Amino acid sequence: MEWDAPAIILDVRPYGEGDAVATVMTEAHGLHRGLARGGASRGKAAAWQPGNMLHVRWTARLSDQLGSFTGEMIHAGAAHAMDDPMSLAMLTAICAVAEGALPEHEPLPRVFDGLLHLIPRLPLGDSLLTDLIRWELIVLSDLGYGLDLTACAVTGRIDGLTYVSPKTGRAVTDEGAGDWAARLLPLPPFLIGPTPPDAQAWRDGLRLTGHFLERDAFGHQHRPLPQARRMLYDRVSAQAAKDDVSHNAG
Repeated sequence: MEWDAPAIILDVRPYGEGDAVATVMTEAHGLHRGLARGGASRGKAAAWQPGNMLHVRWTARLSDQLGSFTGEMIHAGAAHAMDDPMSLAMLTAICAVAEGALPEHEPLPRVFDGLLHLIPRLPLGDSLLTDLIRWELIVLSDLGYGLDLTACAVTGRIDGLTYVSPKTGRAVTDEGAGDWAARLLPLPPFLIGPTPPDAQAWRDGLRLTGHFLERDAFGHQHRPLPQARRMLYDRVSAQAAKDDVSHNAG
């Protein structure tokens, strides 16, 4: 058994002396694990880093075996994100979400395409948070946990949507929310229209997708939301609080 394809590295863990078990994602083969010979050695460790794209070859005697990887660098996404804390936080978060939430060997081309477009642009910093949040919505949708942000679950209106039910994942208006508004999740306007986002909107977006990732994608596996994803939310939330203080002071 063997295949070769461009692959995004999602996770690498040392194995033995100098080897590593790598988790990668390809367009046609989905999430795949394999033994990268020398992947933790001084000469190859820089290539086998989460966020990098390699042209990978996987070989195994049987399809259900771990198999072995060899790879050649295409794009050093890890190195390009390393100089900016927000870029690095986003990179580690999306790799952790993909590695933990996606099923093995199941092609999810929209999820892969999202990573393909996100990772090379991460050095742009927090402006990519909009795309990251939309990518997480694609992850939820392709796993069967998609949200419905098209119309109010209570009134049927398609305008004035301001909340999302944490139970059903359906949008709700102020009128529909009524006395239940405090129990609903804020719906950031940029997810339903051409509204420029700010740190508060990004925080609300990460809270929204994080809730359903934790409850459904990870909860059904009896696993917590990855720490890297929690840390990204905390970073954006801190920035939103700082901006709010500055705005009130002004």
